Amino acid sequence: MMNIFEINKRIGQRPPFQMIEKVLELEPNVSARGIKNVSINEPYFMGHFPDAPIMPGVLIIESCAQLCSLVIDDGGKSREEGKLYVLLKVDGFKFVKPVIPGDTLDITVTATRINKVLASFDAVVKVDGNVYAKGSMTFTTVDRKDIYGTEE
Repeated sequence: MMNIFEINKRIGQRPPFQMIEKVLELEPNVSARGIKNVSINEPYFMGHFPDAPIMPGVLIIESCAQLCSLVIDDGGKSREEGKLYVLLKVDGFKFVKPVIPGDTLDITVTATRINKVLASFDAVVKVDGNVYAKGSMTFTTVDRKDIYGTEE
């Protein structure tokens, strides 16, 4: 299990864009289960939608992606080599029920493939034991310098 402080040591996102607040289970390179508490105080609810707040689907996917990043364990090798894992593809994501303030997302991600170049996962998002979203995502490695022009 990992709390918010332990998670902060492993991922680069921070509030208001940090989505994973607790990790209940983690098996490196295999799977993870994590929690995202959805609060009315999150900034996107001001515009999505003021009279009927619904968590945007892309942020549900981002929550899954952040949990996936904790599963990918290459011993820090990619960072040493100046590489980043970035989201390459989202496939077949279905949003079965809308996520609203007060919901707690119980997210499970399972690796279907991890190698030096690609990492693929299946994700299931539940609220109160019911499936609210599910789909697959693939990440690829890119050279940090190709994005930012520097190694740092």
